[in-house]
Parts: sequence; C-alpha cells; structure tokens
Amino acid sequence: MPTTHIPSEADQNRAIGLSTFAFTICFAVWTIFAIIGIEIKAELGLNDTQFGLLVGTPILTGSLTRLFLGVWTDQYGGRLVFPLTMLASATATFLLSYADTYFLTLVAALGLGLAGGCFAVGVAYVSKWYPQEKQGTALGFFGMGNVGAAVTKFSAPFVMVALGWTAVAQIWAAVLGVTAIAFFIFAKDDPDFASRKISGEKPKSLKQQLEPLKNQQVWRFSLYYFFVFGAFVALALWLPKYLMGVYGLDIKMAGILAATFSLSASLFRAYGGMLSDRYGARKVMYTTFGISLLCLFMLSYPATDYVIHGIEGDIRFSTSMSLIPFVITVFVLGFFMSLGKAAVYKHIPVYYPGHVGSVGGMVGMVGGLGGFILPIIFGAVSDLTGIWTSCFMVLFALVGIALAWMHFAVRQMEQDAAGVDQRSLPEFPEMADIHDEKVHKEPASKVLHQWEPEDQGFWDDKGAKIAQRNLWISIPCLLLAFSVWMVWSVVVAKLPLIGFDYSTDQLFWLAALPGLSGATLRIFYSFMVPIFGGRLWTTLTTMSLLIPSFGIGYAVQNPDTPYFIFLVLALLCGFGGGNFASSMANISFFFPKRQKGNALALNAGLGNAGVSVMQFLVPIVITLGVFGFMGGEPQVTTDGGELWVQNAGFIWVPFILISSALAWFGMNDIASAKASFADQAVIFQRKHNWIMCFLYTGTFGSFIGYAAGFPLLTKIAFPDVDSLKYVFLGPLVGAVSRAATGWISDKWGGGRVTFWTFLLMIAAVVGVLYFLGIKDQEGAFWGFFAMFMLLFFATGVGNASTFQMIPVIMRKEIGRLMPGLPANEQLRNAEKESAAIIGFTSAIAAYGAFFIPKAYGTSISMTGTPDGALWAFLTFYAGCAFVTWNSYTRRGSLLHDIERGREAASPIPATV
Repeated sequence: MPTTHIPSEADQNRAIGLSTFAFTICFAVWTIFAIIGIEIKAELGLNDTQFGLLVGTPILTGSLTRLFLGVWTDQYGGRLVFPLTMLASATATFLLSYADTYFLTLVAALGLGLAGGCFAVGVAYVSKWYPQEKQGTALGFFGMGNVGAAVTKFSAPFVMVALGWTAVAQIWAAVLGVTAIAFFIFAKDDPDFASRKISGEKPKSLKQQLEPLKNQQVWRFSLYYFFVFGAFVALALWLPKYLMGVYGLDIKMAGILAATFSLSASLFRAYGGMLSDRYGARKVMYTTFGISLLCLFMLSYPATDYVIHGIEGDIRFSTSMSLIPFVITVFVLGFFMSLGKAAVYKHIPVYYPGHVGSVGGMVGMVGGLGGFILPIIFGAVSDLTGIWTSCFMVLFALVGIALAWMHFAVRQMEQDAAGVDQRSLPEFPEMADIHDEKVHKEPASKVLHQWEPEDQGFWDDKGAKIAQRNLWISIPCLLLAFSVWMVWSVVVAKLPLIGFDYSTDQLFWLAALPGLSGATLRIFYSFMVPIFGGRLWTTLTTMSLLIPSFGIGYAVQNPDTPYFIFLVLALLCGFGGGNFASSMANISFFFPKRQKGNALALNAGLGNAGVSVMQFLVPIVITLGVFGFMGGEPQVTTDGGELWVQNAGFIWVPFILISSALAWFGMNDIASAKASFADQAVIFQRKHNWIMCFLYTGTFGSFIGYAAGFPLLTKIAFPDVDSLKYVFLGPLVGAVSRAATGWISDKWGGGRVTFWTFLLMIAAVVGVLYFLGIKDQEGAFWGFFAMFMLLFFATGVGNASTFQMIPVIMRKEIGRLMPGLPANEQLRNAEKESAAIIGFTSAIAAYGAFFIPKAYGTSISMTGTPDGALWAFLTFYAGCAFVTWNSYTRRGSLLHDIERGREAASPIPATV
C-alpha cells in the first residue's frame, strides 16, 4: 500500500478554493431554467406539468450521473474528471440557445444537467485533501457552491430582460467553459491519486466501489439528502414562478426574492459542516428536520376566507401569509436545509472512508433526483388541486417521513447498544458493523446506554446527578403545560367583561373542554416515551404549547370571533394536559424505587403548581400592556376600563421556547427504556391498572377538576366577593402538598396514606356543602374557601400516595406473574409496566378536568345550585376509600405486609 503524503495548507486551500468556485459556476448553469424557463414556457406555450418536466430535466441528468462521476473521480482523479464534465455541460448549454422546439429543448437540457453531476466529483476530490476531523467543515465549504443558484437568480433576470434568454444561455456556457480550462491548469492531483500514480497501483474495481451500496444506511442518508438538497433545488426552481403567481411580482423582483432562499440554503453550508464536526451530524439533522417541519407547516396553510352564517348575519375572517413573513420563513427554511446538507455529507467520509466517491455519488444522485422529481410533483399537484401552497404540503409530508425514519433507526441503534460495555463501542453505535476493529472513547451522548439506578454504587457515582438534572428540567416544562392547559379557567371569567356574550353553560364548556382533550391525549402520550425517547418527546410536547398560546392571544382581541373558534382553542389547550402522562412516565425511569415516590411527587407537584402560577399571573398581566405594540391593542371593558386579555396566551411564549431548548440540550434518553406499544399494552390485562385508574381519578381527577372549575364556581356562588385574587391558592396548596408529602408515602406506604386521604376529602366536601347553605355571604365565603383549601390539600397528598403505590404493586405482581425471569429482567419489566400504568392512570384521571366543571354547570342549570354535583363527588370518594381498604390496606391484601415492613415488595433484589 503506497504512503500518501500529507498535503500542505496551501495545497488544501488551492483545492477547496478552485473546487468551490467551479461548483458555484456549475450550479449557476444547472439551475438556469429557474429564470429562462419562464420565458421558454411562454414562448412554447407549455402547461405547468410540461414546465415542471423541463425545469427538472437538467436535474435528472446531474443526479443520475453523480454515482458514476464519483466512482470515476476515485479512479482517475478529480483534476481530469471535473473539467471534462464542465466542458460537456458548457457545450450543451450553448446549443440550448438554438433549440426551437420542446423536444430539442429537452435534449439540450439533458446535456446541460451534467453540471449538476460535478458535485459528486468535488466531494470525492476535496475529501482526499483533509483529515477526518476536518472533512465536515471542508465539504460544507465546498457545498457553498450551491450559491450559484442565487447568482443566476440575481443576474439572469437583468440579462434576460436586456438581451433575451438565449444570451443568458450563451454567456453562462462561455463562463463554464473558461472555468473548466482554468481548473485543469491550476488544480493538482489529489494525494491518493498522486500516490497511486507513483506506485502504479490499480484503482478499486467498479464492483468494489459499489459494495457499500447494499447497506440500508446508505439509502437512509439518501432520503435525508433527497429532502435537504433535492427540495432545495426544487424550490430554487419553483419559487420565482410561485412568487409571481401568488404575490404578483415581476420576474426581476421574483428572482431577487427567490435568491434569498438560495443564499440562505447555500452560504451557511460551511457553518453546518463546522457544527457537524463539533457537535455531531446527528444533532444537526434532528434540528434541521424539526425546524423544517415547523416552517413547512406554516407555509403549507393556504390563504383561506371563512364565512360563518351566524344568527345575526355572516361572520367573516381570513388567514393568509403576506410577502414579508413568507420571505422570512423561506429564509429560515433554507438556513436549516444548508446545515442539513453539510451534516449528511459529514457522515460519508467517516462511515465509508474508502468509498467516498461511490457512496457520496449515490447519496448525491438520490438527492439530485429530488430536484428532478419534486418540480414535476409540484406541477402535477398544482394542476390537480389548484392550490398554490400544495408544493409545501408535499415537502411537509416528506420531511415528516425522513424525521420518523431517522428517529426510529437511531432509537433501534441505541437499544442494540444498551448493555454493551461502553469501552468496546465504536465511535457511533451505527458504525459497529463497519469498523469492528476500531475502539474509541465513549462519546458524549444524550443516550444513556447503561442505567442501573438500583445499583447504589452507580447511583452515587453518576446516576443521581443525571436523574436530578432531568427532573429539574422536566418540572418547568410540566409547569408550563399545566399553565396552558388550565388558562381557560381564568379567561372565561373575563370574556363577558370584554364583549363576549356567552351563557353560563357556554363558559363552563370552555373551562371543561381542555380537560376532555387533555385526558384523551394522555392516553396516547402515556405510551410515547419508550417509543420516541423522553428527551425528544418532552421537547416536542413543550413546543406544541405555542399553538394554543398564540391562538388565544389572537382570538380574544376580536369580539366577533366565533364561539366555535374558542371551542377549538379550548380543545387545543389539551396539549398541556397530555404532557403530564409522558412527563411522569419519563421521570419514573430515572429514579430507584426508594426515591420514586418523592421524585414523582416533585415532578407532579411542582408541575401542578402551573395552575396556581397561571391563576396568579394571568389576572396581573392582562391589566398591563407588557408586550407593547407587539401584543395588540387593549380591550375596553363594560365598565370603561382596559384589559389586555391576549396576554393570557402570549405570556407563556418566551418561557415555552426557553424550556424547549433546555429539554433538547439538557435531558437524556434511556436506551433500555425503549418499548413498542405492543410491549406496553400488556398493562390492559393487569387488574391493578384499572383499580389505580379509579383511585387516581379520585385524587388527581379531583385536583384538576376543582382547579378548572374553582374560579368560575366561586364567582357564581359569591358574586359580591372579589374572589379571583384568592382562587390561585387552591391549586397552589394542592401542588405544594403533593411535592412536599411524597416522603410520607415512601415511609408509611401509599395505600395507607391514600385511604386516610379519601376520608379527609369526604369531610371537606361536607364542609363545602355546609357553607354553601349559609346566607351570610362574607362569612360563608371564608368557610367555603377554607374547606376547599382542605380539599385541595388532601388531593395533593393523595396524588403523591397513589403514584407511590404503582411501582410497589407492579414489582410484587411481576414477581408473581413472571417467576421464571432473571431478577434484572423482572425489574426491567416492572419498571416499564409501572411507567405505562402511571401514564395511563393519569390519562383516565384527567377526565376530572372535564367532568367536574361540567357537573357544576349541569347542576346549576337544573337546580340553581352546585349541591347536586358535590353530593355525587362525596359518594364517589366513599367508593374510593372502600376500594383502597379492600384491595390494598386490610389484613391479607396486596400491600398490607409490605407497607408494614413484614415482606419485600418482590423477589427482585435491591441491587442488580
């Protein structure tokens, strides 16, 4: 094997400088139809589908030839292959100016497309000059040649207006030809090729070069590039036409604005390479796909006019994205696409160092095919639907598929790596089959491949620190979730003051619907952490709170907003309610049995405090214009005052963004916690799952239901008392008691604490009924308020105690149901089932947020008082107390001996 000399910095700079300039000119030629195609379409009378085929034809050639051009570069050197490819493309571009039929134009476009194939040549050539740790930056810098699309969009419209489209083709061809000659004269052979020439060694055969293409991983990378590069090329070609059609711009302005996208999707590619070298390509790809999904969702929504036929006439409103927000959103999309392009190609020389040409060519070919296929799809979908934004709908679906495939592949790799000695792992888990002989240091990763909290040594060494960090990031995320979930409990009390004429029953519906949707979402959320990973799921669910926050902020500013819109927004607030199930399931994996009760109590209790934080903060911020002109004008109240009710939604936005970032960068996934839905669905066969659903509905269902209905109930029952300044104390008492009393259940047993809690709740409800019957408003209010504080306190204690019971019950049950499993497998199954049951019981219990306010409303509408609802609650608590005693605390029941220290929770040892 010949020794390859180490290139000097001057040689490296020469190689990357010449290659990047040459690729810029190639890309300018490759995307020329984005401008001249519009004139050719008018001249030849083409429809949208024919135009899409013409625009995509050069992309087809440039894509299909990339594989072979990459292989030839490895075999014959980039110094020869690069200029020959450019000369062939220049010739076809010049001949294009003489084509006078659609067929001849397509033939010329095929030859012109060779310019796009130069990318594979440049990747194979440039990567040979740099060591592995700098290849991401080097290839990112080379990829900045994509800016050639912006060069064409900036300059070609002016040349075309002055001299015609044929002059554009001839000038671009001449520049490309001169660049080819200059490259051949000034470039040098790459180190590998030069070394082979000296030694006489033959290059690898075509079969050897193509060997890695059988790996599924290569095709996964290809799909990534199909989006980040193929969609970039497609949009670069499609945007001028889109801007002219949607916003009525002329060709020059459309070209300049479209160049904004091309610039952002090109210039930052070098930065993407630097980020990939420093933080890892996988993190960059996650960020790229996540932000792209958000941007494309916004771009996909078509301009729509709504007409609702109301009782007093039609109610009209519309949604659309104006030009400036569109350009900004497209710029952001392009920026993250540029990062993603660099990240994809960071993988290739690391995973396949001896096959950069073939693998890079294949990935580039599939990506380039995206630039061919997608414009055709854009045209066909546009013709079929007649909707301008249909092109962005296609890309939204594409990036969603890419993100899902990437995440599930990564999770499978992490699961396969769990339990393996970390010192024996290669640099990346997915490289295990490629570089078995290499041993690397353990990478800094957000995935915990080894997690044994029951091992005291492991826990003291590093487990406790990691678990605490995840807990204290989870708490503010959950607090915000509860704040958004229950925000309607305060907003509904203010709507009549600012001109919304809704009945009492309609207001109770708005207060109740978040509970209904939140509880339903919890059913699904409770199974998501083992499927997606706690870190990603916490980030996504926290970000989802932005939707109802913005929606409320805009809707309350217009008294003509239909009631239907408020119903939808109330349902969307359920995103916050769903978060609890996944948050609790996630945190339960991190802590050992002896600390689960307290950890879950802190997470849930301080998270529950979001209700009281909201009920305290919102009445304050709606009286102040805290966001200035950005927050909108105040609403004039019926008594002549001013309120900024929109702040009830807007106030959470900055905190949601900060918490989402903390979750993504600070939390961890546990590889061994991975499980499919089928694995977790076994809990539906466990009778204790359903018993705990019943009991937790009595504790948490009561807490969240009372929190949702307390402000409005107090205002209706005591209209002469300014009660809204006090109601936040109820949820606060419940949240604090939950966070502060988890240790009691850890010490004395959750079953015993739960039983006495229900007896206390029965007494508190009796007190509420008594004070509602007193005629003295002032005295009755304070007695009523005190009884509700006692009720909230009891629900908090019961929330902590019921959750403490679940892991203990499942350890006992798994030992009985699966006695043949090794101890560590019993523990793992008990942990997974406990997490699923915790999530599922929280889902069922959350329906209390709907039923309690709705029961108040129904009782008041039928009898004029809420007494009927309260008597129903009291009867339910009596049933809960009996079930707790019969199943868990009486002599001979499941937990009786365990909670008295007479029996271990299960045969699972404390240290595995």
